Amino acid sequence: MVSAEPTILTERQVEVLELREQGQTQQEVADRLGTTDSNISAIERAAEQNVERARQTLELVRTIRSPIQFSVSPGTSFDDLVAGVYTHGDEAGIKIAHCRPELYTHLYGVLEECTDQNELKTTVEVGITNAGEVRVYTEEF
Repeated sequence: MVSAEPTILTERQVEVLELREQGQTQQEVADRLGTTDSNISAIERAAEQNVERARQTLELVRTIRSPIQFSVSPGTSFDDLVAGVYTHGDEAGIKIAHCRPELYTHLYGVLEECTDQNELKTTVEVGITNAGEVRVYTEEF
């Protein structure tokens, strides 16, 4: 078993995830570990929540560390969001690493849960790296 020590996962979460990744059912894992399948389900769910929190933390840090940062308000359309990214990049002399259609697709993929009819439902923090990569963070993830 891989050690969970340097992570936010518990040893039990790592153990369960490894066994499940090997193709074992929740019941098989429960039998092996001497517990119930509902407990295994709860451990998996908690592990996935920890992974998601770690992902959000990483995205927040990447956004904060971006030399260009700006907020986008709820109600902003994706067209205006994309235009804003290019405007901020141009003002800083940074070439955005995506063409408009790619950037639109990237942002929509990341923010789909935060949209309604092509408009943001929540405030989004946007960061642009010196390499032109666009980072986004919202508490709604």
